[in-house]
Amino acid sequence: MPASAGRSARHDGSRPGPDRSTPGPRPRRSRPRTSTARLAGLTVALAAALGTWLVWWAMVTTWPGQRVEERVFETADRFQDVVNHLVEPVLLLGSPPWLAAGFLAVCGIGLLRRRRAAAALAAAVILGSNLTTQVIKDGVFHRTGLVGEWNRDINTLPSGHVTVVAAAWAALLLVTPRSRRPATALAGAAATCAMGLATVADRWHRPSDVVAAVLVVVSWTALVCALAPAGWAGPDDVGPAGRGDVGTRPVGVSLGVVAVPAAVLSVLAAAASEGHAWAVLPWAGGLTAYAGGLLAVCAISAAAFAVLLAVSQATARTGRTLVQHRACLPSNVSAPT
Repeated sequence: MPASAGRSARHDGSRPGPDRSTPGPRPRRSRPRTSTARLAGLTVALAAALGTWLVWWAMVTTWPGQRVEERVFETADRFQDVVNHLVEPVLLLGSPPWLAAGFLAVCGIGLLRRRRAAAALAAAVILGSNLTTQVIKDGVFHRTGLVGEWNRDINTLPSGHVTVVAAAWAALLLVTPRSRRPATALAGAAATCAMGLATVADRWHRPSDVVAAVLVVVSWTALVCALAPAGWAGPDDVGPAGRGDVGTRPVGVSLGVVAVPAAVLSVLAAAASEGHAWAVLPWAGGLTAYAGGLLAVCAISAAAFAVLLAVSQATARTGRTLVQHRACLPSNVSAPT
């Protein structure tokens, strides 16, 4: 064998060329903005907005609605001296200084984490929710006193105090890391429920005012999540599916377990106080209505943050495919635009 042939053979065997038999990964484009998660967010936003109007119509413009809440107010008046010193510190958290403090704290967390898009969304939730509450309370909804004398012709729906607290915690969902959102949702539901119960127990608001305020916050939060740019939560939210999601389902289910029975019992209590259920009540109609009102506050607080947790987690993953593909590409290959 000639020496040149041997050298060629050795070179051919020792340095195999690139393997072109296995094609590389095909680039996949990110999901469109009209993804399932975004459509779900828009649906939630519209449903909450419609729910706000329905609560006003049912509880403010009708005789049965006003009668039920008048019983709640009369019973709260009986217990006000007992609960007043307990709930006053909670009510202070709904004042304008705490609104400003919550706004600065939430936006500051987003900026410290270098999540400017999330901070902007959080600011929109806080400002939009609180402005909407004041506008529709003073300029859109009205009240004609059909029963009772307390704020007879003054509309108090939605509650500004509840809006302050619920909006701050809903906005905090958007700036916290994915793995901490379940705990944030639990805390937000508890804080919103505490403020709602305090306003009802101290005769500041009716239960419908609380429910409407929470629905306003849900509508704004779901809307900004649905319209947010892809990857708004940052790279830690667009990693592999399952990372940071350990507590999402258990927390959502737990909040639902609280919300559903509380809502059912609240409706039954309202019906019972009007004589439409339970021929023999376990206690007076006023106590039944009062218990139903408190249960309505608990139900809406738990349900709201269960829904917002799911919406925020789902919409934050929009654009995940393209981000993952960019990270896996070699340095000399560019991602599709």
